Amino acid sequence: MEKYKFQAKSEDGLLEKALDELKLKEEDVLTRLYEEKGGLFSGKKYTIEVVKLSDIADLGKEILKELLVSLGIEANIETKIRDEQIKYEIFSKNNSLLIGKNGHILDSLQVYVRQAIYNAVDLFVNVIVDVEKYKEKQTYFLEKKVKKIAREVTLTKIPVKLDPMDAYTRRQVHTALQGFKYITTESEGEEPNRCIVVKYTESKEEK
Repeated sequence: MEKYKFQAKSEDGLLEKALDELKLKEEDVLTRLYEEKGGLFSGKKYTIEVVKLSDIADLGKEILKELLVSLGIEANIETKIRDEQIKYEIFSKNNSLLIGKNGHILDSLQVYVRQAIYNAVDLFVNVIVDVEKYKEKQTYFLEKKVKKIAREVTLTKIPVKLDPMDAYTRRQVHTALQGFKYITTESEGEEPNRCIVVKYTESKEEK
């Protein structure tokens, strides 16, 4: 997979220059900008590394394919890229095996693919691995549950501490409850027991 590098004496306009030469849009790439010190007679330079999201997605798909083959699982993989997120949807005859209890196996697959991509490109990539929309369904039920809790907290004004969740699930909860006028969500505790507390607040400006 190719990394494209562009240099300039100033970071101003460097991304625009790179995108123009590659004929790409900002949402099509991931970038890393860093400063390099110049020599005795030369000033510092700025370098931007650009990687196409489509190339990263192809790499991740190959990594996931190899992993499934090593597990003896035949599967089709669909890839979607949206809002700098790469999502892999797996279709196979071994759904229960791939998902595992409470989705633990599926979470492990996601962590593996995400880390493998990071090792290859040295950039954090938002990667989701799902099996026939299992996570989409779980997200729906999670949002339904926490919105019900938020409505109860609005009425009682008594905070509710949710069960421990991983970082990805906590983000889903924070996002789901953003639209509640008198509700705020705070994460507390240490991993792996970090959880969210849903609280009543008179005004979000007072937080």
